[in-house]
Amino acid sequence: MELERIVMTIITHSGDAKSDAIEAIQCAKAKDMEKANQLIDSSEKELLAAHKVQTELIQNEARGEKTEVTLLLVHAQDHLMNATTFKDLAKEFVELYEKVN
Repeated sequence: MELERIVMTIITHSGDAKSDAIEAIQCAKAKDMEKANQLIDSSEKELLAAHKVQTELIQNEARGEKTEVTLLLVHAQDHLMNATTFKDLAKEFVELYEKVN
């Protein structure tokens, strides 16, 4: 897979994961726990898809196939880390709203 496609795949899946996490918090706040948990699951699936692409890059580098580190690649990695943090926090928020409600 060419680098631009890899970068866009990571960004797309990460963006979807972050959006799902934010929406999960909103659903939990509105007391729709079933939808909130579905969105957390969806966020985790999106992150897994992004992580698989990232892992492919890491494995290629371990085999000696160097990847040029571009600003876009750094941006994609930033999106992935950010989305992971959002998902983790959203999961905590959903659990808290579940206890409070």
